[in-house]
Amino acid sequence: MSTKVITGKALLSYEHLLTPQAGIGGGEPKYSVSLVIPKNDKKTIEKIEKAVQEAIKEGVTRFGAKFGKGANFRTPLRDGDLDKPDDPSYKDSYFLNVNSKTKPGIVDRDLNPILDPTEIYSGCFGRASIVAFPYSVNGSTGVSFALHNVQKLEDGEPLGGKARPEDDFEAIDNDFDDILG
Repeated sequence: MSTKVITGKALLSYEHLLTPQAGIGGGEPKYSVSLVIPKNDKKTIEKIEKAVQEAIKEGVTRFGAKFGKGANFRTPLRDGDLDKPDDPSYKDSYFLNVNSKTKPGIVDRDLNPILDPTEIYSGCFGRASIVAFPYSVNGSTGVSFALHNVQKLEDGEPLGGKARPEDDFEAIDNDFDDILG
């Protein structure tokens, strides 16, 4: 069994896929995204849970029999209704924060590379290739997912209140005075 998962359709939130971002406490900048997965996507949730179990087995092999046990053991899949109750984007969903030190591949529906930063944003929908791995660092143990690739599936409402330029303006033919005046 592999720890690699190709998710179903997810809302992309806190998107930093083209430019790495340092975390709140600083540190090394990483490419990252929060994948918001509807609770009714049982297939994706099951694949994630199986990958986590495989990563736990790997953790036991690498870190010892106690790996995966204890109240402080962290797993990556979180409940949006419990952890983000005031954010409607996370309602009836689970979410998973994934990151990578190296730039992920980002493609559109036709597998064309996405390089334009206006094409991939928090609020669009996509799917991701992610890999579960165990960790044990400075007394903190758990399973996390590394981000490999993202495929944008469709546009959505931008999150964070910032509108796209094409939503704010219309094309201008010839006469500026009609618009400005």
